[in-house]
Amino acid sequence: MGASIVSPILLSGRRACMQQSARTMTQQPLANRSMRAALHVGGIAASALLLGQYASGGSAYLLGFVALVPWLLSLQTTRSWSLALVSGWVMAIAFVAAVFGWFGAAFGAYVGVSQISAIVALLVLAPVLQPQFLAYVLVRHWARRQHGPVLSALAGAAAWVGCEWAWPKLLGDTLGHGLHPSAPLRQLADLGGAAGLSLALILCNEAVALALLRARLGLRAVLGPLAAAGAIVLLLLGYGGWRLAHVQALQAQPAASIRIGLVQANISGYEELRKQIGSHGVVRRVLDTHFAMSTHAIREQGAEALLWSETVYPTTFGQPKSPDGAAFDREIIDFVEANDVPLLFGTYDLDASGEYNSAALIDPERGALGHYRKTHPFPFTEHVPAWLDGPLIRRLLPWAGGWQAGEGARVLPLRTADGREVDVLPLICLDDVRSQLAIEGARLGAQAILGMSNDSWFTAHPDGARLHLAVAAFRSIETRLPQLRVTTNGLSAIIDETGEILASTEMGQQAVLVGEIPVRPAMPSPLVQSGDWVGRAGLLALAVLALRRLVLRQLALRPNARALSSRINAAFGRRDQAAGPFSADVLLLSPLARAVIGLLRLMAALGLLGLGVSMLRGDGLQVSSLAQIEQFAFTVALPLLVAWALQRACAAKALIGDGYLRFTQPAQHIEIPLSSIAQLRTWRLPLPAAGVDLVLGSGRRFDKGLATRDARRLLRSLQAAGSTARWSDAASARIAEHASLRAASARLRLDHPLTKFVLLPLLPALIAFHLHQTIAFGGPFGELLTYGLTAWATGLLIWWASWVIGMTMLAAALRAAIEVIVLLTWLLAQHRAAVRRWLEDAARVLYYLGVPVWLLLRILVG
Repeated sequence: MGASIVSPILLSGRRACMQQSARTMTQQPLANRSMRAALHVGGIAASALLLGQYASGGSAYLLGFVALVPWLLSLQTTRSWSLALVSGWVMAIAFVAAVFGWFGAAFGAYVGVSQISAIVALLVLAPVLQPQFLAYVLVRHWARRQHGPVLSALAGAAAWVGCEWAWPKLLGDTLGHGLHPSAPLRQLADLGGAAGLSLALILCNEAVALALLRARLGLRAVLGPLAAAGAIVLLLLGYGGWRLAHVQALQAQPAASIRIGLVQANISGYEELRKQIGSHGVVRRVLDTHFAMSTHAIREQGAEALLWSETVYPTTFGQPKSPDGAAFDREIIDFVEANDVPLLFGTYDLDASGEYNSAALIDPERGALGHYRKTHPFPFTEHVPAWLDGPLIRRLLPWAGGWQAGEGARVLPLRTADGREVDVLPLICLDDVRSQLAIEGARLGAQAILGMSNDSWFTAHPDGARLHLAVAAFRSIETRLPQLRVTTNGLSAIIDETGEILASTEMGQQAVLVGEIPVRPAMPSPLVQSGDWVGRAGLLALAVLALRRLVLRQLALRPNARALSSRINAAFGRRDQAAGPFSADVLLLSPLARAVIGLLRLMAALGLLGLGVSMLRGDGLQVSSLAQIEQFAFTVALPLLVAWALQRACAAKALIGDGYLRFTQPAQHIEIPLSSIAQLRTWRLPLPAAGVDLVLGSGRRFDKGLATRDARRLLRSLQAAGSTARWSDAASARIAEHASLRAASARLRLDHPLTKFVLLPLLPALIAFHLHQTIAFGGPFGELLTYGLTAWATGLLIWWASWVIGMTMLAAALRAAIEVIVLLTWLLAQHRAAVRRWLEDAARVLYYLGVPVWLLLRILVG
């Protein structure tokens, strides 16, 4: 055998591990690999085409139960994490191309860039816009290696819906929305939202795929998965049919109603109109058109209230910026009073923080009753997050607006001239793609949803307007509230409590649509009581599954205390004098995996630095807004969590013995003859951690890098076992010594991330929260008794998150200080270890004792 032999052993089920030579296992026949790649690409393409047809609506909704099957079948050939990641990445791109290709063209036309550039940008951003594909395929791959097909299917589906909940998508889309054409099937949304339907569809696809894979094993092997798929469909139809009949029975009960006129004036492109007739002329044309159409709705169609579209009045109402603005405000109020009808219309609001896209309600007797401010402005067109905003972003995105985000749901009273009154929930554009906002409005007592949108940028792409309408209809199913929805130039619609679109205008049409809102209490909805729970439940299920795996792994190690001690020492780079043969937990990282994990950790570091800089520019190093918590979650915590998950996937056990360096993972076993290892070269950039490359006798490197905190121990063990390996150069030896000293100074319990960044911040958070509750509500449970468990628990989580951010920043500052001082004292060769130990211990004292002492002084001294 040659000097560069590397022999992997693949494990399959209960079969014994079989060793094969490197020449036969490291290079598969080109034809086989090409065939497998072609089948995989074909599976992705087939699923993308089916999903594109499924999204087109109509009877194609049936494809939702099988659209993912080709991709799932192709995933059976995926053996490595890197291939699974690539598959999810490509599937996200294919999905966006097949389902949302129109969005790139529409967005490009809206912001003034070429259609090709916009579509290319959309495809590049596909994994960010549709990250559920990556979460699904990676979690499913992990679960498939650890568990059977049932648990892997459940874990993958949980990851899908959990990711969509934790990372809200731009258009709020999910698989379940495609079932809107079926009245019975969509009714499950009042139990689990559209996410619940997505969960059912994914599980059904998994069952069908498993049945096809087992087809060659006989009828009995196929019956189980097919029965599961049939049970899912029957459950959807059974619950949907029962719930549909129940809601229709409630609808049939007599009740007074209010007729509302929806004015779709078909006036868009305000900027172009301004260039032609000026700002005053634009407002004049808009108001005259709406006054005329509203008068027709009142006199000819019996409208008792009016609803105009989003930003139809393109200036601030109630806080005029000019005498002309004040005159226009007065005209609107005079029109309402003269016709004795309330009016809800889209405009702007203003306060010290800036302008808001809002809806204003005017009552003929009580005047202007207030504004609802749009909670979810469109990112990077209407709104740029404060932590990201700046001159550079404004230069890159010249079209980006400066509107602020509103504070959440608000219910407004709509009252007719004869005293009938209904509480309505205004939703503006993207507000109606967020389930939780509609749920919050229902909890505030809303009896109907009044939606308003400016979908004019879908004029040439009606698929976008149709999708937006279907998504909005799910808010009525989830809350069991009727909905009237008006847009600038289509599609305006009347939607009942079952999600049925009773009437709709056409795209590009000037029309008045009159719908009725019943004056009665809202129908019961399980989702209003429970909240948008499916995504959170999915993440909780994954956490339980991961915790179960971790506990079982630890229990398996517990009977052998000596082995457990060796494992701990190896993980922290400490030499176990009694351990005998080398054994350590390491990471086997391909270049792609190392680059991805390293980039994620670097992103987290830069995110933390950016947050600290923005806080210093503001009110100092203290968390003072939910936006800062959100920034930390998405720019620091999320990249670190994903990096940790990927690292766990690359974990391996390294052993030296019998003339081999062995790496053992759940799905493979790799052996490298010690005689073939010539050199160890340390990573110059310790990302994602300190590590080495193994240089073989042939001169080439082993195709995976080895992340280990104590490379010096590895080299000593190799040499003790008979290897002639050495450092590749002097720099490698120095870098390895530096990493080894840091590993030797680690403390298992005190330095564990859960201890430092989760448990410790909870202590000051509880103290601060207790003081806040006592001062604000008269006792530690005052808010609980006044506003309920959700409000109290949310407050506690906010305090905890604030302290997590603060403690993370402190730990980062201490770490930076330690490393700088160590580098400055590197010339003191005889004192390197002592300096490192002293600095690490001093930092622990400051971190674990300094913070509680500081908090105590703040409380006592003030």
